[in-house]
Amino acid sequence: MKVLISDKISKEALEIFNAAKGVEVVFDPEISPENLIKEIGKYSALAIRSRTRVTKEVIEKADNLKVIGRAGIGVDNVDIEAATSKGILVMNTPGGNTVTTAEHALSMMMSLARDIPAACQSMKEGKWEKSKFMGVELYNKTLGIIGMGRIGSIVASRANGLEMRVVVYDPYLSEESAKKLNVRLVSVDELLKEADFITIHTPLTEATKHIIGKESLKKVKKGVRIINCARGGIVDEAALLNAINEGIVAGAAFDVFEKEPPADWNIVNHPKVICTPHLGASTVEAQTNVALDIAHQIVDYLVSGTIRNAVNFPSIEPQFAAKTNVFIDLGEKIGLMASQLSTGRFEEVTVEYSGDVTEINTNPVTASIVQGVLKPIHESANPVNSLLLAKERGIKIVTSTLSHSDDFSNLITVKLKTDKKEYAVGGSIFNGKIPRIVKIDSYYLEAPASGTMLIFSNYDTPGVIGKIGTIMGDAGINIAGMILGRSAPREKALSIVNVDNDIPKDIVEKIEKLPNILSATVVKL
Repeated sequence: MKVLISDKISKEALEIFNAAKGVEVVFDPEISPENLIKEIGKYSALAIRSRTRVTKEVIEKADNLKVIGRAGIGVDNVDIEAATSKGILVMNTPGGNTVTTAEHALSMMMSLARDIPAACQSMKEGKWEKSKFMGVELYNKTLGIIGMGRIGSIVASRANGLEMRVVVYDPYLSEESAKKLNVRLVSVDELLKEADFITIHTPLTEATKHIIGKESLKKVKKGVRIINCARGGIVDEAALLNAINEGIVAGAAFDVFEKEPPADWNIVNHPKVICTPHLGASTVEAQTNVALDIAHQIVDYLVSGTIRNAVNFPSIEPQFAAKTNVFIDLGEKIGLMASQLSTGRFEEVTVEYSGDVTEINTNPVTASIVQGVLKPIHESANPVNSLLLAKERGIKIVTSTLSHSDDFSNLITVKLKTDKKEYAVGGSIFNGKIPRIVKIDSYYLEAPASGTMLIFSNYDTPGVIGKIGTIMGDAGINIAGMILGRSAPREKALSIVNVDNDIPKDIVEKIEKLPNILSATVVKL
C-alpha cells in the first residue's frame, strides 16, 4: 500500500508511516497540483495539511485511493462530496489542536480587551500614549460562545477561571451538559443581546454562514467585541466593518477570513480590528500532535480497518474495532443476500438490530448493509459512499434497535422493500466470530454466510431434494451442505444448498421447472 505525503510533516510522524508493515511511503511536500493529478492513481492513501488542495479533478484520477488524511481540523481543501461519491474515506484530527486554538481565541480576546497590539506598535514608534489605550476588564463580563464542541468547551472552562459569565448557543447541547460545563444555554438572540464578548467555534456550514451578519448585528449589545478563530465566512466581514464604524461594535479579532489571504484589506487595516494570519493551530505542540494523529489514523485504517475521526463515515474506536468489524462483514453479506433474492426497484431498506450488537456503534454496520444491497447494481458501492448512493436513488434507510433478542444473543434483520415485494434476511454471529444466516423471510434456518448457494422454495413433498441433487450431480456441481427451513410438514419450505462451484443459469432454469418448486435463485456471498 503506497502512501503519498504531499505536505510538510514532522519527522516523528514520518517514522510512524515508515515503520508500518506493508506500507510504502513517498514524501513529496512540494508536489504541484498538476503532478498530484498525474500521480494520485498510484496511491492507497494521501496525507495532507493545508497546502494541498484535493479537488474533484484529483479525486477523479484517484482510482486506488482509500483514504485522505488531513493533519488538522479543517477539510475545506478537500472536495468531501467527490471523495464520498468515489468511496474515499476522509479523516481529520480534531483533537490535536483544540487546546492551541482555544488558547489563541482567548489570547485574541485579551488583546482586544486591552488593545495590546496597538499599544505595542505605538511604543515601537517611540510614543508613550498611555491615555490613548483605555481597555476593559474581562472579570464579571459576559462571554457568549457560539458552538460548544471541543474548542468551545475549553474556552468556556478557561473563561470560568477568569470569572466571566458564560452564555452559549449550541442547538445540539443539552441543558444537563450545559450545567456540567458551568455555562448557561440560551438562544442566539439572547446571546447577542447579553454578551460583552462573542467568540465563535463552529464549522462553516449553510446554517452558520454569516451567523454574525447584518441582521444579527442589529441585535447585539452596544460595545460588544467579536472574536472569530473558527472559519472565515461565519462572520459577514462587510457588515461587521459597518457595525464598527457605526459604533455598535467596539472591536473585533480575526484569525480567519472569507478569503485567505483577504481580498479586501479594509477590515484588516481598521484600527479597531486585531488580525492574525490563520494561526489558531500554529504552535509547535499542535503541529506535532496533528501530524502524529493523522499518521496513526491512516496506518491503523490501512492495516486493521480502524476508523477514527472520519468526516464522511462513522468512526470505529480501537477498543470496539474487532467486534464491530465482525458485524460489518455479516451486515454486508446479509444486504448482499437480500439484494440477490429480490426483484423489482428498491424503495426502502429497514435494519433491525437486537441483542449485544446494540452495544456497539451500529452506523458503520448500516453503511455496510446498504453497500451489500447496492453492490449487485452498483459495483463501486462501498461503506463510505453507500448511504449517499442510496439517497441519490431515492432509497429510504430506516434503523431500529432492541436490547435483546428472544432467539439469538445477537440478530441483524434486513428488510428490503421493492415495488413488487418485501424480502427479509436475518444474520447472527455465533461464538463471537462465526457469521451465520439464520432467517430468510419467515423461515428460520442456519447456514454459513459465505460462498455460492442455491436458495429455493418449494412445497414440502417427498422427492424434491433428490431431484435437485440429481440435476446438480449430472452437471458436476458438488454440494457442500444443505439446510432446510419450513413452516410445517407438507407445507411451504425453503432450503439453502451450499456448493463448491458456480451454478449455470440453465441448471437453475431446470430446477425451477421441477414439480412443486416455487422459486430458485443463486446467491454469491
